[in-house]
Amino acid sequence: MIQFEHRPGILDLSWGHPRPGLLPVRAWAESGANLDWRALTYGSSAGPDRLLEWLGDPGRTFVTGGASHALDLVAQVLARPGDVVLADSPTYHLAFPILADRGLRIVQGGSVHRVRPKLIYLVPTFGNPTGASLPAERRAGLIEAAREVGATIVEDDTYRELSYDGPAPESLWSMAGGDPVVRLGSFAKTVAPGLRLGWINAEPEIIARLTGLGYVHSGGGVNHTTAVTMGAFCAGGGFERHVAGLRASYRTQRNALVDALRKHLPQLDVPSPAGGWFVWLRLPAGVTAGALLPVAEERGVSFVPGPRFWADGSGGADRIRLSFSLLSAAELEVAAARLGEAVAVIAHNR
Repeated sequence: MIQFEHRPGILDLSWGHPRPGLLPVRAWAESGANLDWRALTYGSSAGPDRLLEWLGDPGRTFVTGGASHALDLVAQVLARPGDVVLADSPTYHLAFPILADRGLRIVQGGSVHRVRPKLIYLVPTFGNPTGASLPAERRAGLIEAAREVGATIVEDDTYRELSYDGPAPESLWSMAGGDPVVRLGSFAKTVAPGLRLGWINAEPEIIARLTGLGYVHSGGGVNHTTAVTMGAFCAGGGFERHVAGLRASYRTQRNALVDALRKHLPQLDVPSPAGGWFVWLRLPAGVTAGALLPVAEERGVSFVPGPRFWADGSGGADRIRLSFSLLSAAELEVAAARLGEAVAVIAHNR
């Protein structure tokens, strides 16, 4: 029924999923309780006005079925098969098959001027897998370089609202004032992934191309009923209240994992991400993610090996991604202890 696959005995740090108890089941139901017939008919092409206005830039916003759908749409309307996408390294690994489905050639590494891509894909704020954010000067430089070569930056901005140590950095979309950036947003991390609801920020001519797609013209706005309900949820203050609680809960979970890793793996430099869901951990010299994974799973803990975040698997052998979003603070403490035991076994057997 759901995507998450529970494996008995395994505390799984590989899933970037919300903790079930944090999903706003009752608040969401209340938001949809008083909607009229318009919520159940065909919707307007770009999305319902109430939600577009809440998102803040109606003429440059298109509602989507989540960030993955948004990325697929951008690849469809802004690139052609064989075009090059310059992707950050490392970056969100499940973006690779979405881009490949559109026949695009993914290149990781290299300068914008040398590769001369059609699209530049990155998660610059609280990134997946690193949890890090691109510094302001590098954001400005990337925007300038994209303008020089005529590339479009695809800013996957799905973790922006999950900021734990102060405000998130200014988005590339905001810094550039629009072009050459297309920004992807999502309610998956802030409200619920099962809603399959997100949006694209882009210049009006790109929005016009999206609203003119055949399936939109035929069927109306994407995920209309959910989008209308989200408009009510947001306009009634539900979003702000919910996200404030999320920040507090995920901050506690982040701290629990980071503190436990520092306790059980004191030889490592454990970063504390300022936002998002992930800790990107460098393993001790000589310990690889591939060798560690089966040993860790024997001890009841799992993770995503670093090479998954390179399209060709060529990097990240000494890195693992640990998600603190799904498990409770107590479970994260136990998971870190088990990981420490696994690392000690590998180090002892070298």
